[in-house]
Amino acid sequence: MPFFFFDPTMILLLPAFILAVWAQIKVRSTYNTYKKVAAARGLSGAEVARYILQRNGVYDVEVEAVPGELSDHYDPRSKKVRLSESNYRGNSIAAVAIAAHETGHAIQHAVGYMPLTLRHAILPVTNFASYAAFPIFIIGFFFSGSMSLFFMRLGILFFAAVVLFHVVTLPVEFNASWRGLEQLKSNGILLENEIKAARKVLTAAALTYVAAAAMALLELLRLIILANSRD
Repeated sequence: MPFFFFDPTMILLLPAFILAVWAQIKVRSTYNTYKKVAAARGLSGAEVARYILQRNGVYDVEVEAVPGELSDHYDPRSKKVRLSESNYRGNSIAAVAIAAHETGHAIQHAVGYMPLTLRHAILPVTNFASYAAFPIFIIGFFFSGSMSLFFMRLGILFFAAVVLFHVVTLPVEFNASWRGLEQLKSNGILLENEIKAARKVLTAAALTYVAAAAMALLELLRLIILANSRD
C-alpha cells in the first residue's frame, strides 16, 4: 500500500503490516522445507496438474512452465496453468501441492465458481482504481470545503473497489486449495501424511492473501478517518 505521508492514523496499519511480514516468512520457510521432500508417488507438478484436469473433464486448459520461483498461477484468459520451473518439473510435496492449487482455479473456472467469476469481472476496475485512488484522495488536501470532501470521497470509493477485490479473493484462494487437496486425496496422488504437509504449504500461502485483505481494509478505514477529519 502507498504511504503518501505519515500521520497518527498510520498506526492502524501496524497489525496488518506485522501479519504481512510474518506471512511472507511463513510461506517462504514452509515452501523451502517441503520443496526438499519428494512425494512418494514421484509425480511432477506438471504431471499432477494434467492428471487432475483430465480426471475432472477439463481438456481445454494447458499446463506450462514459467520462469521464477513461486510464480505459479492460473491464467483464465488463455486457460493455462502456469507453474514455476521447479514446481513444473519437481516432484516435491510443495510442487505437487501448488500444482493442485492452481489446477483448483482451472476447475473453478470450468464449473463457473461465482467468486472467481466476480473477481475476473471487477479486475479491470480494480486495476484502474488501485492507481487512481490515492492520487485522487491526495488532491483533496489541496482544496477546502466541499471540493476537498468530493475528491477524498471519490478516492475512498475507488479504494473500496480494491478492498472488494481483496475480500473476494479470499474465498477464491481458500476454495482452490480445498479443491486441490481433495483431488490429491481422492485420487491417491499423495499419501495421508503427505496430505498434511501439502495442507501446511497451502495454508501458509493463504496467509499472504489474508494479510493483503487486512491491510486493504485497515487502509480504507484510515482514509475514511482522514476524510472525516476534514469535514
